[in-house]
Amino acid sequence: MPSALPEGDLAPTDGALPAAALVEFGTRPFGVYVHVPFCRVRCGYCDFNTYTAEELGGGVSRSSYADQAVAEIRLARTVLGQTDAPVETVFLGGGTPTLLAPEDLGRMLAAIDDEFGLAPGAEVTTEANPDSVDADSLARLRDAGFTRISFGMQSAVPHVLAVLDRTHDPERVPVVFEAARAAGFDQISLDLIYGTPGESAADWSTTLDAALACAPDHVSAYSLIVEDGTALARRVRRGELPMPDDDDLADKYVQADERLSAAGLGWYEVSNWARDDAARCRHNLAYWRGTDWWGIGPGAHSHVGGVRWWNVKHPTAYAARLADGLSPAHAREVLDEETRAVERVLLEVRLREGLSLDVLGTRTGTETVLHELVTDGLVEDRSDRVVLTRRGRLLADGVVRRLLG
Repeated sequence: MPSALPEGDLAPTDGALPAAALVEFGTRPFGVYVHVPFCRVRCGYCDFNTYTAEELGGGVSRSSYADQAVAEIRLARTVLGQTDAPVETVFLGGGTPTLLAPEDLGRMLAAIDDEFGLAPGAEVTTEANPDSVDADSLARLRDAGFTRISFGMQSAVPHVLAVLDRTHDPERVPVVFEAARAAGFDQISLDLIYGTPGESAADWSTTLDAALACAPDHVSAYSLIVEDGTALARRVRRGELPMPDDDDLADKYVQADERLSAAGLGWYEVSNWARDDAARCRHNLAYWRGTDWWGIGPGAHSHVGGVRWWNVKHPTAYAARLADGLSPAHAREVLDEETRAVERVLLEVRLREGLSLDVLGTRTGTETVLHELVTDGLVEDRSDRVVLTRRGRLLADGVVRRLLG
């Protein structure tokens, strides 16, 4: 949930969507994302729309946030009408959702079920920092209906965590992992970051060892990006830390892919590996496949039927809109067919099943570009789909640029 909002046309105060978007609603899987914008401390690398208590000031509190989220869930039902579209996935991200009481998170989930209904076997995920949960809270989350949890492990090496401004004890990760398993979570994911300044190859190996020792169902591994406006970017600019090195990032990606694959975790998206198909994050797959979702919370983005919109950024403004009976949507854009096709290329090429050649249509020179990509070892030699090789995954953005010409 990046902190900077894009430009767009102002959204109507009632949140109403164009008729064409509502006609499409219900024809694709539907999910709900809930953004919880609270953190105990701000990590130096993070540019997400999150706030500590000191940054929020008066007028906003964790204790009232669930009520605000429930109000937007009810607004979503009004805007989308009575089309039958059971929610197939729910994802609570942040921030740190588990800074709220499990009962508050459960109330949000119950409101989604009340308004839309949860599909049978719905995937319900919350993110969690290792120091924000314990055996009791994990059991309460499971009782509230959460089926999947994703722990922000990032690294198992203290000096790497210190550069990232992560405050949890790495030894706590296996403790809460086992507590989550004991609570009945069948799907547990670990989030990792590689390429932190000062992280050696041995450090990254230590992190992979620690992650695999937990026997996770799913692992996400992301290269560190130095985002403008973050504390990390300021430290790099002052020369206190070096920029991540592209060759080092590539080496660590290959190391992760080899280790995770050997442990039985197969890649299904460039930065994500899963034990089997059932362990894939269905909510994130919905993003990559361009289906429909409603984003709840300040700064949250939504997409329904080719219309994308985003809420006001600050929690105070978000709460005030809802208190006045208004939609928190700030701005939106209506995607034309060409834009939707381009976005399909951008996103679907990252998936293990790849991109159907039909999406590329009749673009001039496509056959030549595909032949060159195969020759360069970036995509598999397939007649129906564009599927990245490992080398292609390392250069995925370049593959997309060549496909789009």
